Amino acid sequence: MKYHVEFDIDLKRNPYKGVYIALEGIDGSGKTTQTEKLADYFRGKGKSVVQTREPRKEGLIGNIVQKVLTGKIKMPSVALQYLFSTDRVLHHNDVIIPALKAGKIVVSDRCFWSAIVYGILDRTGNYDSEIHSFLYISQSILSMYHQFIVPDFTFALSVSLETALKRISKKDDEKEIYEDREKLRKVIEGYGWLAKKFAKEIITIDGEKNVEEVTREIIKKLT
Repeated sequence: MKYHVEFDIDLKRNPYKGVYIALEGIDGSGKTTQTEKLADYFRGKGKSVVQTREPRKEGLIGNIVQKVLTGKIKMPSVALQYLFSTDRVLHHNDVIIPALKAGKIVVSDRCFWSAIVYGILDRTGNYDSEIHSFLYISQSILSMYHQFIVPDFTFALSVSLETALKRISKKDDEKEIYEDREKLRKVIEGYGWLAKKFAKEIITIDGEKNVEEVTREIIKKLT
């Protein structure tokens, strides 16, 4: 028997004095570079900054996630998505919330928005389906029981598939499971869908520009 469930719920806002900034986008979009640039910018202004990322590469869960992403451990994609959420809970409790409470600026390479884009990719690859509603609840993204704090500013860096592939090919890191042409193509579609659905939450930035131009554009939106 099928049951139809609907609800409206707001995102969980940052109630603390600190500022939470996140960089989103596909692999190769420049998120890590811009995270570093923003952290350096605010430190240059005398601000206390916490630079971080999701998923983390260290810790009990982070180590497992990294091994799955680089193909050293095999597991169902659904299980991997739940590991992402587990790491995110610990990350918020151990790093993000304490920093925001202390009035620091948190600059993160990815946040919970990634769980929606990659979660749909892993389950159906169809961003027009209703699976996103299930993901909102099951991964505690918009659940009324536990919500992750939404960043005060989320910047999605937009680049073409060819640009992303070119940048990834120059990386020294091990190739990850999401870094192939077809998956990247679908993730580009996913971020486009996400930016439209949550237009008031996500600021799209042209990531094709040079590093300095992208940084200046982000800073302009912050001031």
